[in-house]
Amino acid sequence: MRKISELLREAVEKRLIRALDLQFAHMLADDEQPALMLAAACVSAEAGEGHVCLPLDHFRDGQLFAGRQPELAAEIWRTVGQPEDWQHLLLQSHAVSDGSKPTPLVVAQQRLYLHRMWRGEGHVARFIATGQAVPAFNDADLQQILNELFGDRPDDWQKIAAAVAITRHISVISGGPGTGKTTTVAKLLAALIRLSQQKLRIRLAAPTGKAAARLTESLGKALQALRLSDAERTAFPEEATTLHRLLGAQPNSQRLRYHAGNPLHLDVLVVDEASMVDLPMMANLIAALPKHARVIFLGDRDQLASVEAGAVLGDICRCAEAGYSTARARQLALLTGCQLDGADGEDMPDVRDSICLLRKSYRFDARSGIGQLAQAVNAGDAKAAEKVFGAGFEDICRSELSSAEHYQQLLEQGIAGYEEYLTLLQRNADADDVLAAFARYRLLCALREGPFGVAGLNERIERQLLKQRRIRRPQAQSRWYIGRPVMIARNDSALGLFNGDIGVAMNDASGALKVFFPLPDGTIKAVQPSRLPPHDTAWAMTVHKSQGSEFEHTALVLPNHYLPVLTRELVYTAITRARSRLTLYTDRQIFARAVAVRTQRRSGLVERLRAPHQEILF
Repeated sequence: MRKISELLREAVEKRLIRALDLQFAHMLADDEQPALMLAAACVSAEAGEGHVCLPLDHFRDGQLFAGRQPELAAEIWRTVGQPEDWQHLLLQSHAVSDGSKPTPLVVAQQRLYLHRMWRGEGHVARFIATGQAVPAFNDADLQQILNELFGDRPDDWQKIAAAVAITRHISVISGGPGTGKTTTVAKLLAALIRLSQQKLRIRLAAPTGKAAARLTESLGKALQALRLSDAERTAFPEEATTLHRLLGAQPNSQRLRYHAGNPLHLDVLVVDEASMVDLPMMANLIAALPKHARVIFLGDRDQLASVEAGAVLGDICRCAEAGYSTARARQLALLTGCQLDGADGEDMPDVRDSICLLRKSYRFDARSGIGQLAQAVNAGDAKAAEKVFGAGFEDICRSELSSAEHYQQLLEQGIAGYEEYLTLLQRNADADDVLAAFARYRLLCALREGPFGVAGLNERIERQLLKQRRIRRPQAQSRWYIGRPVMIARNDSALGLFNGDIGVAMNDASGALKVFFPLPDGTIKAVQPSRLPPHDTAWAMTVHKSQGSEFEHTALVLPNHYLPVLTRELVYTAITRARSRLTLYTDRQIFARAVAVRTQRRSGLVERLRAPHQEILF
């Protein structure tokens, strides 16, 4: 019988786990502890896939490696001794605990965690679940202010969301595109400013620079529509920042300037695009909040989860499915004049009373193919999506991608999408006009590599543009040319550039090549190419990287064969990046299969939200 280390090396070769996972397993166990070595490798691999924990039933016969490579899985299963009670077995090791002491692994409730994931999830669960009510405002005053800001419609979910946030220290407002999340926040902040007896320190933040810029822009527009006094208007923050900037990320370090020992200086924090916030970042943010702070999370629970581990917003919003408690529904109805029904039960988490799901989209109407397609995809209804494509909507288009001719057509249409941008470059237009033109169109991909991925499309588009002489490289070996769009891949707080920021290479006034980046405050930063942190060409970008952005015309490219990365959430997220026009390049069967598959992120957050006071945190 082969040793477990040998079998796991074969698992690495077959790409079932990573070399990093095997190395971690070797740190905790040897061949004399085959079950522990297997468990350590698997939980590390799960974290790499974005999961917070590993349910122990993963180790049942036939479940290992999700059914892939069954012969290897069966041999590993025999080698570890086919144990039945994994929780009891693992807790015999000094490397595993129930969370009451610091060990590399934690096992509880039939789930196995890396210690940092266990601790982070516990902190988030306790914080969210204990978002107690704030000291009571005068109901009559609050009713009057809400009526002034929202009117008196009987089914106004924006008004209900504002009432939820005003009456809780911690609140979550989730809604799809066009449901008015930013408008709601503008009005509820105005209400808080009017209700407060002192000046509030309000901060706005988002996970990426692009999302922060969008929040700044959209909140500014929403404020223009409100009747505010000069004093009230000046109480609003002028711009949003990234979470990394907010927390004071340090160059070349995991350390943050703000943490539990040095909390942020704020009274109210609004976090937009919260679906993109992973578990470790959420735990860091929570640790840095002062105890009195009010925090409002905004996002779309149906979008892709964060790139790193966890699906925090989605897990929290699952608690809202049971509706409000009877007492909470009565309170919100009194404050808003809206009719609400409540329900009580033993297994209903208290956090549901701090959540509001916005239901009506004001961006997409019955004439919008984008809106109807997003709705069908979100429901997992591929047949309904087909009907939308066949209904003759002018704002959506689908093109086949099953031949070389189709692929060439994709390249030509992609370049045509950037025509305004390329023309402005040739005219030496101002940087702000060029950047605005580039932001109107974008090719989105599900993959990073290959001809249908970001790398392949960027390379082929560049090649095509060089052939057409739309771009020119001063030196044959140089990656740089006027018009090269780039996306930052790693934070550089010293430069003020962060992961996801997009810039364009142009000559400055002196004729030197610089990369121009739009900043959240509306200004533009010019940086020498040699000073940039790691970056990639950005004619095409992944759907993940597009979160927090919107484009007038969005084009989504799916590969010509099905892969597990193709899910309902990915397609929905891409569709909802389109403001006015959507083009989809895909085979129909692949699209239908993607719509049918939901993203699964394994975590214990929902269960821990139901019993936050039973947590063990040493």
